[in-house]
Amino acid sequence: MYEEYIRENKIADKSEDEKNLELIVSIIKTKNELNSAQKNFEFAEEGLIDYYSYQIKANQTKLDYLMKKAQKKGIVLDMINEIYIRKNKA
Repeated sequence: MYEEYIRENKIADKSEDEKNLELIVSIIKTKNELNSAQKNFEFAEEGLIDYYSYQIKANQTKLDYLMKKAQKKGIVLDMINEIYIRKNKA
C-alpha cells in the first residue's frame, strides 16, 4: 500500500556564504512584509484590523528569530540601509 521513494540525486550542501545570503534575504523580505502590514493596518477597515494585527505580530516574531540567528552567526545588518557587514571574529 505504501510506496517507498528513493532519492536519486543527493542534494548539494550549501556553502556558508550561501546560507548567510539566504538568511539576509529572508530578514530583508520579512522586514518589508512587516512594514507593509503596518501600513495596511493604519488604513484597515473593521474586518481587517485583526488580520493585520496578527500579520504584524507574526512578522515581528519571525524577524526577531532571524535577527537572533544572524547575531549567533556573527552577521551584522544595517537595517536602515539594508547592507550586510561581516563581523571580524578574533
